Amino acid sequence: MKMLVTGATGKLGTKVVETLMKTVSANQLAVSVRNPEKAEGLQARGVEVRQGDFDRPETLDSAFVGIDRLLIISADGDNETRIRKHTNAVAAAERASVQFIAYTSIANAKESKNFLAPTHKATEDAILKTGIPYSFLRNNWYLENESSSIQGVLAGAPWVTSAGTGKVGWALQQDYAEAAAVVLSSSGHENTIYELSGKLLTQEELVSTLSTVLGKEVPVQQVDDTTYADVMNSAGVPDFLIPFLVDIQKGIREGTLEIESNDFEKLLGRPATPISVGLTQIVNSIS
Repeated sequence: MKMLVTGATGKLGTKVVETLMKTVSANQLAVSVRNPEKAEGLQARGVEVRQGDFDRPETLDSAFVGIDRLLIISADGDNETRIRKHTNAVAAAERASVQFIAYTSIANAKESKNFLAPTHKATEDAILKTGIPYSFLRNNWYLENESSSIQGVLAGAPWVTSAGTGKVGWALQQDYAEAAAVVLSSSGHENTIYELSGKLLTQEELVSTLSTVLGKEVPVQQVDDTTYADVMNSAGVPDFLIPFLVDIQKGIREGTLEIESNDFEKLLGRPATPISVGLTQIVNSIS
């Protein structure tokens, strides 16, 4: 059985591959990357490195040939760009007669009003249309996404948010990576949907845990979206990123990530890593 992970030099992809290599022999594993030079370390360890670019479908045909089980890690870009890239990858998987597709999606993708959801709904639909057995890994939110806010707190800033009382199921990327590795490398996951979520927390609850980790009180400032954008601007966030960050806050405020689930336990045999442990890891990596 040959498995392939796309985007294997990205943050999540790297963790998935490292996790797989603990239980799967290197000759069973291939990776598809835009720039094979970045994966030379994997090649040296016996992993087959293939060149595959979601924007160049012909490269995907050779990247996916002979692959039984495929993990498509969602690409970067705006919704339109990502839908095009993902559709190319799904079509190539079908042409290559891949037997199983796992895909990193978003919480409640089919029904979600989150601004990121259209990409994931379209990709899930494209996979369903192929008739290939699938597993949709609906990842809630990476705790690492809060690293810049944590960095600001370490520098003495308050925690600024316009997310109100909206709750998020934060979990470490490593947890999501381990779940993906289990689904890709073991049987019994055909035609499944996993809502992968940590314990649901508000911004205040997250920051309360951060305060405990840091041993100091971290103030939370709840503001409106306009003020949030102004604060991000004054913090030096690039202009093109600010609308994206505001939309994230809005999506959280509107409850688009409030999806409770014990699917991590189903796949990992344990709940997601406790938030206090995750925050400690992130603080230690920054400071």
